[in-house]
Amino acid sequence: MSIQDIFVFAGFCVPFFLLTVWAVVNAAQKDFSSTGHKALWLIIASVPFLGFIIYFLLGSWRGKKPVHNSDTKN
Repeated sequence: MSIQDIFVFAGFCVPFFLLTVWAVVNAAQKDFSSTGHKALWLIIASVPFLGFIIYFLLGSWRGKKPVHNSDTKN
């Protein structure tokens, strides 16, 4: 395997890996209708190469970002 083959392989794999990580983090940060739905979307998002596509098309808009109350004092 030459160095050029390694760069081509990495060039195809790294973007898919980063998008998968994004999908998992995004799903973990959102509130879904139940814990089971959240677990399902986390599993789907973690599937390499296809999971982030399915999550982006179907799941990312179903969850809601949790509301943080900035009025509370520590």
